[in-house]
Amino acid sequence: MIDVHFVTFDCAQPYELATFWSEATGWVIHPDGGKEDDEILLQGALNMLFIRVPEGKTVKNRVHLDVTGSEGTTRDQEVERLLGLGATVHDDRRNPDGTGWVTMLDPEGNEFCVCRAGYEKA
Repeated sequence: MIDVHFVTFDCAQPYELATFWSEATGWVIHPDGGKEDDEILLQGALNMLFIRVPEGKTVKNRVHLDVTGSEGTTRDQEVERLLGLGATVHDDRRNPDGTGWVTMLDPEGNEFCVCRAGYEKA
């Protein structure tokens, strides 16, 4: 059995990307992290580590996050909120019956999906 220590994102601007995800999740950037650092730790329900790499993203992620709204927010409200934080819609898979998801891109192009929360399915 293993414990997952971090989910790590290779990126060009660690502090800026960690800030986006901090605003998206409400999690906090570790106090030792500074704007010019090559590694920034975001602490929350899952630790996310953002590491500066020289190469850019060129292909689809092989692993991605699926997220839902919390505290009674809907999938559609979360999509709008995340757009306001700097994400973009990559693929809208919402269906007229309310099912489906939206694949979004964070500011560095990493894919993540916004899904309906359990309370929306009732």
